[in-house]
Amino acid sequence: MLSFPAGFPNLDSIAPYLVLEQTVFAPLVTGKINNNKQQLEEQMKFNQWTLGLAAVGAVSLASAVRADEAKLSAVQTALSNTTISGYVDVAAQYNLGDAGAGALNPSLGIPDGFSVNVVNIAIDKPQDESPWASGYHIEFNAGQDALNAAVGSSVGIRQAYVALRTPVGNGIDWKVGAFDGITGYEGNTGYSNPNYTRSYGYAVNPASEVGILGAYKISSWLSVQAGMVNRTGFLTPGGGTGNNGEYSVGLSSHDYIGAIALTAPDSWGFLKGSVLNLQTVQGFDSGSVNNYSVNGTFSTPVTGLKVGLAYDKVQGLDVNNQALDGNIYGVYATYQATSKLSYNVRGEYVDGQNLPFFYVGGINNGKGEEVTVTVEYDLWANVVSRVEGRWDHTEQSGGYNAQGNADAFMLALNLVYKF
Repeated sequence: MLSFPAGFPNLDSIAPYLVLEQTVFAPLVTGKINNNKQQLEEQMKFNQWTLGLAAVGAVSLASAVRADEAKLSAVQTALSNTTISGYVDVAAQYNLGDAGAGALNPSLGIPDGFSVNVVNIAIDKPQDESPWASGYHIEFNAGQDALNAAVGSSVGIRQAYVALRTPVGNGIDWKVGAFDGITGYEGNTGYSNPNYTRSYGYAVNPASEVGILGAYKISSWLSVQAGMVNRTGFLTPGGGTGNNGEYSVGLSSHDYIGAIALTAPDSWGFLKGSVLNLQTVQGFDSGSVNNYSVNGTFSTPVTGLKVGLAYDKVQGLDVNNQALDGNIYGVYATYQATSKLSYNVRGEYVDGQNLPFFYVGGINNGKGEEVTVTVEYDLWANVVSRVEGRWDHTEQSGGYNAQGNADAFMLALNLVYKF
């Protein structure tokens, strides 16, 4: 038994937790010593008020140790399912013939130069399988093609939503906050698209939405999404550039979004896994711009070959002004030659007026085409590396520049590191 001077509190109850020849209380370590200095300091760190209470016998240091460990365990549990990921997307682009050519390219506005397209960091706590599951997703981005769904924010927030599940039927999964748009063949994550530069179809669909979205899987082959979102008026990347002409008619002006996805079952032979999407954005008043998108990716009898089809319709409802209007048709083909090598081809035809990217010779309407060929060969681990050639052609008089060129040619090298 330990002996103490007269009047000193009885510390017999905590004696097993004392280390001799130390001037502070510290837990006795009987197992393998942790050589990590930071972890050891955390284990020995106690609140000074707790130490004072222990010294006068008001609390047991043993219980304080257990409480401190419980707090640390709670933090570890909360973070155990949290993931951090992201990517760095850079490129070099050369516009053949004229530095001013390629203005029709809806993705990049830097001819003959290098670019930092996107630096993306995502923090994610996915939902588990429980009926009342919850989670969150936060995605920051910066760079030339960065998105900022939170208008007015000084930080580029591509997505920031709370994920919730309600146990209705098979379970409805909700997103509340800022999230990627649900219309169009191509998405906001550039390296996930078959080509480096973006399509005309991508440029006319809302890239980001802020509101609420519910997703429900009816069966293995049928799923639906529906939601209500703010009327942001932004179509293209760049932190809110590229206004699509929308405006609020009143305080209650919102857009309504919906999508249906059909997936071919295994019994469909070579078509199994093919997906057809029907998607729309509707405003229902004179200040809205409505979107309609029908697109899909289809397997073929040829091993490694998939084809994609896309139709995008954008329609402004403001008849008093020059409302935008357009029809865009797209065809895609992807051939996965090896695990590292793939070939991707895209062709598009656009017919529209007042589209946000279709300013040709001072006239904001007309017809045009583009063909893009991309070769991807992944030399390094975690790196997407691809070269691309693109040709844009306008049928509208005036051309792309002061010389009246009706054709624009581009070469690009794109590198993306994923982590």
